[in-house]
Amino acid sequence: MIHSRSKTIINQTQSLFYQCINYIQFQHKHTFSPNKNRPKTRTTKPRRNQQPPHRAAAISKPRKDPIPFVTNLKEIRDPDDALTLFHEYHQMGSKHDYPSYASLIYKLARARDFDAVETVLGYILDYNIRCKEIIFMALMQHYGKAGLVDKAVEVFHRMTSFDCVRTLQSLNTLLNVLVENDRLDEAKKMFDGSNKMGFRLNSVTFNILIKGWLERREWDQACRLFDEMLDRRVQPSVVTYNSLIGFLCRNGDVEKAKGLLEDMIRKGKYPNAVTYALLMEGLCLQGEYDEAKKMMFDMAYRGCKPKLVNFGVLMSDLGKRGKIEEAKSILSEMRKRRYKPDVVTYNIFINYLCKEGRVAEAYKVFIEMQVGGCEANAATYRMMVDGFCRVEDFEGGLKVLSAMLTSQHCPRLETFCCLISGLLKRGKIDEACFVLEEMEKRKMRFDLKAWEALISDTCVEDDERAYGLVDELICAL
Repeated sequence: MIHSRSKTIINQTQSLFYQCINYIQFQHKHTFSPNKNRPKTRTTKPRRNQQPPHRAAAISKPRKDPIPFVTNLKEIRDPDDALTLFHEYHQMGSKHDYPSYASLIYKLARARDFDAVETVLGYILDYNIRCKEIIFMALMQHYGKAGLVDKAVEVFHRMTSFDCVRTLQSLNTLLNVLVENDRLDEAKKMFDGSNKMGFRLNSVTFNILIKGWLERREWDQACRLFDEMLDRRVQPSVVTYNSLIGFLCRNGDVEKAKGLLEDMIRKGKYPNAVTYALLMEGLCLQGEYDEAKKMMFDMAYRGCKPKLVNFGVLMSDLGKRGKIEEAKSILSEMRKRRYKPDVVTYNIFINYLCKEGRVAEAYKVFIEMQVGGCEANAATYRMMVDGFCRVEDFEGGLKVLSAMLTSQHCPRLETFCCLISGLLKRGKIDEACFVLEEMEKRKMRFDLKAWEALISDTCVEDDERAYGLVDELICAL
């Protein structure tokens, strides 16, 4: 068994122990006499330009004490344990308020335990807890990411029953969920009915719908919406222009995109680094790398300082063409110009090093970036694990996986499968079991297709030893 009963009991005991400690500390803090053992202070006249103590006290906000339940909740991974902790605090006499409910809902929604979310929402109604709009916006986003779009729509319509005023921000959040889930027609209906709901649309609202039409490659519809924007006297933002420019560049019409750039400047909308990055990307797609590089240096003369995203475009293009050394020189040039590469920049370089099979160099960059103060993200770890698997260095992949899990990041299911398959081929049963245990902790399991792939990759040419390894792995579970 992966999780023993004794381990569960220990975890529960630990949780209860920490709750009691926090509760005692909380009570002690609030019964402590503020005048006891207070050191005597001399009363002095404040110096010139120095605020009197009573005035400084009036300005500074009192520090809020941490909420014991919220503090403990941060340490919990399992959503079931989070709900149990909530009830335990309630039984101990702790009265939950909005921050406690909000923290619990965020935790459950991130874990996609939406049944539990609905239970907590029921408690909020029962106890008449006044909620802020942001919690419902977050819920709509989580439902959208999980593909539960109808639930996101339901949350929007239920907000008023929680005594929460819906603003344009909530509508924009829902429209974005609909567009990202390819339900543009429904988004358009809500957009058209926004006046009846009492909303005055802004550029963000239009930008969401324009993005939707462009994703469907409906250029004319996007332009029609842009014209409607002007008719309603809603000023297009830089984001509006960037959406249109990006579409044109991706579809090979860089000249028309440059025309839009000039149009936005004439109308007093100044392009940002992303605007130029989109144009540079368009030039690179046409094989005009030198022009793209020239644009990056010219943009400074037009009042826009190059940013990391612009260097990233050049690095990506060089990496795609296998020019790793030139990409490396871009990284060096950034440092010379006193730009500090961020995780996205490093990821571009590491990605192409791994694709070229230069995993040892990628690992060196991976270490250097962290020594230099740039923290790796989930994408960095995934690229490194996948890179090691690609060159069949599964022990190296396992080493990075361990660091990844320690950093609270999680690999994809395909990465787990590849790593387990490789470890089995090397006869590393214990290591393969460790990976499976980590999957189990995160409630990630192989489906039938994944098991078939694992067996077909491991058991080739009627190798009896390989079949034995798979049997041993299954028995170890």
